[in-house]
Amino acid sequence: MTDRPRSANLAVHPDLRALVIVLDSVGVGAAPDAAAYGDSGCATLPHILERTGIELPNLWAMGLGQVLGVRPVARPIASYGRLRPCAVGKDSTTGHWELMGAVLEEPFLVYERFPAALVHAIERACGVRFIGNKAASGTGILDELGAEHVRTGALILYTSGDSVLQIAAHEDVVPVERLYEVCRVARSLADAYRIGRVIARPFIGAAGAWVRTAHRHDFSMDPPRTVLDGLREAGVPTRSIGKVWDLFNGRGLTEGSPTGSNQEGMERTLDRWLNKAAGLVFTNLVDFDTLYGHRRDVYGYARALVEFDAWLKQLLPHCSREGDLVIVTADHGNDPTFRGTDHTREEVPVLMLGGAGAQPLGVRGSFADVGATLAAWFGVAGVGRGESMLGVGTALRMSAA
Repeated sequence: MTDRPRSANLAVHPDLRALVIVLDSVGVGAAPDAAAYGDSGCATLPHILERTGIELPNLWAMGLGQVLGVRPVARPIASYGRLRPCAVGKDSTTGHWELMGAVLEEPFLVYERFPAALVHAIERACGVRFIGNKAASGTGILDELGAEHVRTGALILYTSGDSVLQIAAHEDVVPVERLYEVCRVARSLADAYRIGRVIARPFIGAAGAWVRTAHRHDFSMDPPRTVLDGLREAGVPTRSIGKVWDLFNGRGLTEGSPTGSNQEGMERTLDRWLNKAAGLVFTNLVDFDTLYGHRRDVYGYARALVEFDAWLKQLLPHCSREGDLVIVTADHGNDPTFRGTDHTREEVPVLMLGGAGAQPLGVRGSFADVGATLAAWFGVAGVGRGESMLGVGTALRMSAA
């Protein structure tokens, strides 16, 4: 492996571009080590399909039926397969980092209650007081402590089954920028406790009708070196849409465009793609996870999948140029039919347009094959783990599960 990336293929092929769309939490079945995470039997997408019977014709045309072993089409238009998680963990940060070639071998730490030393350090540094400090759902904690927060001004501190420190505040009590300031301080102090993300959770409304706003902001630990760094150093524009910028703290990215919904993310993605700019567009569509997976809303999740599939019909006619590479995948599971409200340890789909034409990709050994494919596409060497999926078969035969 070289220390420096070689010049990107953009120098020779200035029209090269790639689009990676991460369907946040859309897993396709339990990973082999799911039992170690308490997730035996989870299967986000298969269980949603069984429960609701929705039709996803454009994803099926790309080969999703082959991935699931359900009603496969005769001639998929895309290469298709599964990505098996290799990193330790099942959260968005771990999943996205692995997709870009950085495989986490030491897990982020998950807390039921944050250490007093950390809580007091944030309070002293910011001149605030916290209430809560417990594991809870984002809506449940507002029902429990929202009124007290509004009355006293004390910020709501909570966590979940992931490595996250979340701070909630009403926008009329604590302005959003002030909440961000507190979260930045918390981020700097949380590194020593190996907490993956600090999340600002602004909300509005009144008791009994609290509403979390689109001003959520994630503050992640700085990632290790990823394929994004190699691309940017080689002069490849790397544009992010949704929470991708937050998950990488902007590292390796030339542009970030936050979004408040799947719909906004899809609109911005299509706009960037239709502009035909060279380089990478890297999109996360988060509603599947935050609005439906964590809340165990099977039918809401299904509607979001149908909406994405309908949007694909708009995108696909613009993905046939020789210099286009399009990858649709996910970062973990969140089975809305499963117990609890946490993520689930799952394999994820990979559907790829471009390269050597449609072919089975099998079960890949790591999410990092996405990053390796991007590196190969743009001609950047020596960054990240994984194996390119361009023009290659697979070492593992596709299972029908």
